[in-house]
Amino acid sequence: MAIDMSKIRAKLGQLQGNNRRRDMMWRPEEGQEVSVRIVAWPKNEGQPFKERWFYYNIGNNPGLLQPHQFGKPDPIQELINKLRDDGSPESYEMAKKLYPKMRTYALVLVRGEEEKGLRIWAFGKMVYQSLLNIMLDEDYGDITDFESGTDIKVNCYKPQGRQYAITDVSPRRKSSAIHDNEKQVKEWLDNVPDLDSIYTCKSYEELEKIVNDWLDPSDSSDSEQTHNESRSSSSDDSKPDSSSSKFKSLDEAFDSLKDL
Repeated sequence: MAIDMSKIRAKLGQLQGNNRRRDMMWRPEEGQEVSVRIVAWPKNEGQPFKERWFYYNIGNNPGLLQPHQFGKPDPIQELINKLRDDGSPESYEMAKKLYPKMRTYALVLVRGEEEKGLRIWAFGKMVYQSLLNIMLDEDYGDITDFESGTDIKVNCYKPQGRQYAITDVSPRRKSSAIHDNEKQVKEWLDNVPDLDSIYTCKSYEELEKIVNDWLDPSDSSDSEQTHNESRSSSSDDSKPDSSSSKFKSLDEAFDSLKDL
């Protein structure tokens, strides 16, 4: 069989794109304290952060970007509305399972890694609230200001007995310029990573199939069983599938979304 070189090039481009997306993302490592400078997203209606909503725990999907937040047709939101209109306790409980959850994104310059430029830091509700409270504190104000802003200390650690690591944020005691070279700052701003290239919505039809398979998995169970039997008969590898392994932290679980 002749090899289709166009498909090889497409696959190479996909892999290079995945690597690029990983390079654009940053998250704190457990057991380390790092300083970052938060930079407000350009052309974001004056908001320093970006919010995105995802559906979770629908089938084997780690997360699905919600089309409804962009004003697009959304079969999962339609199902939520129908369940709420039904009014029964069972429908209400199922609707709650489907409710999307918010993830927040900031542009950051990681101190000590300035050569990597601006990157995207994703975090949850608690870190988001902490950062907003710092910005509302009159002692700090606009921490994103290039000349008089404030670096943020990010400390990631896992308390004894906790399953997931915790991320704490606190402002440095003194304000500072983001950098003393205006040309370097301009270069960073000219190369802002694109959040929307990392997370994209699936089509209405794709989401409709995902939610239908989740509601009635019997249609896909036979083919899945056949696939699993074929895999077990053709391999003696006893290691568990990496897709079923547990994440070490919530941040690590969210990071898996960038390859969708």
